[in-house]
This record gives sequence, C-alpha cells and structure tokens, in this order.
Amino acid sequence: MIGIVVVSHSRALAHAAVGLAEGVFGSGHPPQIAVAAGLDDNTLGTDAAAVSEAIQQVDSGDGVLVFVDLGSAVLSAEMALEFLEPDVAQRVKITGAPIIEGLVIAVVAASTGADLEKVEAEARRALEAKGKHLAD
Repeated sequence: MIGIVVVSHSRALAHAAVGLAEGVFGSGHPPQIAVAAGLDDNTLGTDAAAVSEAIQQVDSGDGVLVFVDLGSAVLSAEMALEFLEPDVAQRVKITGAPIIEGLVIAVVAASTGADLEKVEAEARRALEAKGKHLAD
C-alpha cells in the first residue's frame, strides 16, 4: 500500500487534515500517513529534512504521495527528494491535489490497494463534485 505525506506550513493544519481524513475513512486499514509541517508546534514553515524523514517513515516500497500546501512547501518537498536514495525518490510523487479533499480521497483509494498513479489521479479529481454542485 502506498504511503502519504502531508507537507504544510502549519503543524496544526496538517494534523487536522490527517485527522479529518482518518475520521472520514473510519475503520479498516488506512495507509500510513506522516506529517512534515511547521518548524515546531508554533512556528510556521517547512523543512526539507523533515519531509525526507516523513517519506522514509511511510515508504513501504509501493510509492509515496506527497501533499503540499503553499509555494515553499513545494520547494521543500522537491529538495527532500534530493536527500533520498534514488530508488526511493523515484517512487515519490508530489501532487498538486488539494490537501483536504485530495487527502480524504487518497486515503480511501490507497486503502483499496490502488497504485500511486491511480491514487494521485483520484486525489487530483477531488474537487470535481463540489465544483459541479456549486456551478449549478
């Protein structure tokens, strides 16, 4: 099963997003999820080394999907890939999917055994239903 990492400038936001996704998922066998967020509990920021550690924490060999919030979170996630062994880095995907809706969908999709590409595709489409509903 793929692993999931949430990279956010806010540790509280990242943990809340993970808590929501796990709560919506309910019982069963969710994927491993790690948070790399904030410089500490109260300081906003991202840390590429922490992202790298989080990726290694949830990497089972099936791939790791990384969610990011703001611009420098993307940069930290990209830099984190440089800290990893090449074989690990090549099975990591940084997604532009929305953190909240995408994470919920990704947890469900990953729990079915879907591969990294399928989970990422599902996460990227996470806003479609809301968008269609609100466009009416």
